[in-house]
Amino acid sequence: MDVGTPPALTGRRSEVRRLEELIGATRAARGGALVLRGEAGIGKTALLDHARRAATGLRVIDAEGAEFESELPFAALHQLCAPVMAHLDDLPARHREALRTAFGLAQGEPDPFRVGLAALELLASAARDRPLLCVVDDAQWLDVASSRALAFLARRVAAEPVALLFAVRLPVAGGELDELPGFVVDGLGDADARSVLAAGSYVMLDDQVRDRLLAEARGNPLALRELPRAGGFAPPDASSVPSRIERSFRARSAGLPADAQLLLTVASADPTGDAALLWAAAQRLAIDVPPASTAAAATGLVEFGTRIRFCHPLARSAVYRAAGAEQRRAAHRALAEVVEPAMDPDRRAWHRAQACAGPDDEVAAELERSASRARSRGGVAAAAAFLERAAALSLDPAERVERTLEAARATLEAGATDTAAELLTTVDDAVLDDTRHATADLLRGQVAFVRRHDGDGPSFVLRAARRLADLDPARARDCLVDALEMALVVGRAGGVLDRVLDAAGPAHPTRPPDVLDALTLLTTDGHRAAVPLLRTVLDGDDGPLWTHRPALASVLAVELWDPDLHGEIVEWLVKSGRQSGSPLVLRLGLALTTSHSALTGDIGQAMAAIAEEAAIADAVGLPPVLYPRLYLAAMRGRRGEADEVFRSAAAEAEADGGEQLVVTADWAAAVLNNGSADYPAALAAARRAVAHDDLGPAAFSLPELVEAAVRCGEDDTAAAALEALTERTEAASTGTGLGIAAYARGLVTGVEGHYREAIELLADSPLLPYRGRAHLLYGERLRREGRRRDSREQLRTAHDLFSGTGIEAFARRSADELRATGERARKRSGHGFDQLTMQEMSIARLVATGATSNEVAGRLFLSRRTIDAHLRNIFRKLDITSRRQLRDRPDILS
Repeated sequence: MDVGTPPALTGRRSEVRRLEELIGATRAARGGALVLRGEAGIGKTALLDHARRAATGLRVIDAEGAEFESELPFAALHQLCAPVMAHLDDLPARHREALRTAFGLAQGEPDPFRVGLAALELLASAARDRPLLCVVDDAQWLDVASSRALAFLARRVAAEPVALLFAVRLPVAGGELDELPGFVVDGLGDADARSVLAAGSYVMLDDQVRDRLLAEARGNPLALRELPRAGGFAPPDASSVPSRIERSFRARSAGLPADAQLLLTVASADPTGDAALLWAAAQRLAIDVPPASTAAAATGLVEFGTRIRFCHPLARSAVYRAAGAEQRRAAHRALAEVVEPAMDPDRRAWHRAQACAGPDDEVAAELERSASRARSRGGVAAAAAFLERAAALSLDPAERVERTLEAARATLEAGATDTAAELLTTVDDAVLDDTRHATADLLRGQVAFVRRHDGDGPSFVLRAARRLADLDPARARDCLVDALEMALVVGRAGGVLDRVLDAAGPAHPTRPPDVLDALTLLTTDGHRAAVPLLRTVLDGDDGPLWTHRPALASVLAVELWDPDLHGEIVEWLVKSGRQSGSPLVLRLGLALTTSHSALTGDIGQAMAAIAEEAAIADAVGLPPVLYPRLYLAAMRGRRGEADEVFRSAAAEAEADGGEQLVVTADWAAAVLNNGSADYPAALAAARRAVAHDDLGPAAFSLPELVEAAVRCGEDDTAAAALEALTERTEAASTGTGLGIAAYARGLVTGVEGHYREAIELLADSPLLPYRGRAHLLYGERLRREGRRRDSREQLRTAHDLFSGTGIEAFARRSADELRATGERARKRSGHGFDQLTMQEMSIARLVATGATSNEVAGRLFLSRRTIDAHLRNIFRKLDITSRRQLRDRPDILS
């Protein structure tokens, strides 16, 4: 809609300037977002209205959060997108269907983490006709799915002619919007407050009363207008300003005819503002609409038009709270009757639930069906809310317990750990059978695993396994593997393995051996005894272990020193994640891709995987995984970058109790410091890593400990580490493991043949950095013996391997060693990934493989215009002019 020049707002110069800068930038196709934060009545809505009027030349579309609708998935996003749904056909089929399914317009299960990108494409398509200003008031009441999608949108509109304005009430948190740019709307200064009070007062005020009103209002414009109606001449009120304003709004409706009050109640109970629904519900309630609507409108609380609008969000809540319980139930009952079941079954179910005065199994069952639909549309939080309400309305005790447990599970999936824990406290353990008791314990264990500093997770899961041991032995063992897998995923496996294996007990002759038996054998009899069984369970009778236990399988591949198997697992995970659309599986696959790529020396691929994982994490509203960045930092060898990642890892580990993150950080520090020839620091880090005798990076730290200990003259430490390394690698019997152990043995013994053996064994290993280290260590030994000519050959090979792939610390060490032989290392041309950010590297690699801008945009959750803008930067940095030239850069696509 086009709007005229807005009048000036009293005392809001800086706020207005920020709004008009955003609108001006949007006209120039540079979008953005602002969040206006402040207490109720402080003027956020007035500023939004000003923005609407100032947005000449822009199309304005609105949405509004509603407290009573905050559990319906994508409700607010649907409000915002509804006016531009004519552009839906402009979207790729996958995104078109994601939006249609998310909005309940089609059956099926969308990719929930693609809804934000689909909405971005929809708004961007609409903005081609005319720039867009999207205004979202009362955003603190947005449903979780909409909040996440809109925050995602707000971070990605910089290249689009789209602006988003949000108003969030304080002290209510804005959730996903908290990190977006914006400002706090403060109270007006004294002079401006006096001006607003004088303009709005309907009576003459003496100085004493005026001063008290000014003091009570604290610069709140709505309070300055409403407090004179809310007892401004009475003694000072200790209640909050918003509470007093609500009381003023209630006072306006007091004394209205019964029909007018009921009409207001119905309007307040339907946050959609749909006039057709309101009049249909009023007819059901036998309200005489003309006089009732005239009387209600005369209060100034509500405006009846094509859309029903209250004068302020507080007015809606004041009217709703002022109504009696029976009046509210009648309003919801009427609305439920007029909502079309086929078009909006979930809103109908919610209204029916609000209309219930007591348990109602029919409504509970309808809510359960709504929960199923919400889950299929990615609305896990909504599913939890539906199930929680269904449990409260259930007459049958067994149904009530089952729905409460399902509500707790859905709440936990939605990330609301504390709410899930609270729900579980409502379950009466005395009425549970063993199966449900085990389910409750499993959920309590999952809550504890996710919570910071809560070490009760294994106890609950082990208790669940004990309850199921006789009823369902197979499921009991699955519980134990669940505990271990979960501990690995959240990085808190320390100590869990021992407790799980103690509970698992010895292998049983009537049962085929499983992964728990293999791990038990590993811990009791060592690698030589356990490796054959580990390989058997990894292959699996019912398919490879990684198809259902990917985190555990990837750790076992590392334990077996088998990079080829690890690469196979990583490739399967990424492929499976892309096919299934599961953000959890794909993020795990990309995180492992980074680790594997760093270990194989593919720095560009590691950077690209980090960027893609971060994009998916952002799309689902979670922080990116940190441990892959440690692998990249260790191998790349840039001290400044690495120290920053180490600090982040330490902070996260301290907050979350992530022991494995600490071990990975220590391994990474050992690699980095060995590469930089800071052997005392490497020794300290490697010792810390190896001390955590768990699955994963601890064993991979043994060669770092050998090298650092030898260089520091700690021969006993080096010999003990070599013995442990040899026991593991000889049992695994892979070329990579045996080769690494061989050069470690050369360090300890000084025997030249061990270095030659290492080089031969590692010749075909995919772990290029370790191949380079074998040549480096052999070259160093030869130089120290005075065999300069022989050493140069090895050091040149090492330097070429390291510098050619961007392994910088080891490349510098190789160059220093070459210089000591009297030869200067050949200077390598710069790598593309030295000039590009991780996101740019990801885009460059995808484009180099022939991906279109649309395909890259879908992969990285960016708009096409943003991809094209990044490509211009990439071309400039690499001094090229076309996509074709990217394909000819081996440093981009290795």
